[in-house]
Amino acid sequence: MKPRLREHYEKQVVPKLQAEFGFDNPMEVPRLEKIVINAGLGSAKDEPKLLDSVVAEIARIAGQQPIVTRARKSVANFNLREGMPVGVKVTLRGARMYHFMDRYVSTAIPRVRDFRGLNSRAFDGRGNFTVGVREQMIFPEIDYDDIVRVHGMDITFVTTTDRDDEALVLLREMGMPFRGETPVVV
Repeated sequence: MKPRLREHYEKQVVPKLQAEFGFDNPMEVPRLEKIVINAGLGSAKDEPKLLDSVVAEIARIAGQQPIVTRARKSVANFNLREGMPVGVKVTLRGARMYHFMDRYVSTAIPRVRDFRGLNSRAFDGRGNFTVGVREQMIFPEIDYDDIVRVHGMDITFVTTTDRDDEALVLLREMGMPFRGETPVVV
């Protein structure tokens, strides 16, 4: 069964982007390539229980097992040695990516307090959009009683285009609520 957001992309987003940007071939139309979820944990080296809980939470949120990122170099000022755990990340592609984006847009974002929209200037100049999440409790998969410590994460939406304007229209049509605009109902 195809994800709901994938069908929406194929039936409505592709024709709209073709008309707006003048793409002749549907394969030219930008698409979502992957979503990377990254949680940096500065104190993971001191608290192994925290690292285990963050791995479990990210796995629950993403639907696949994350990897533990480790320090590449030793930094004496931070009491950090090469190879120590410093974070957790997971890369989503295919159906899991579309399911995660659907849950993020329709369930998690509305649970953010005082949400006024995503900043449309958070593109990196190469068509990728990164949003920071301050606390993991906006995701309904997280049980409040199981949280060891509140932490944030970065979610990066990587597209196949290298232009920010095309990526902005793509993500807007996929349902991302940007600041100062009326949200698109998917």
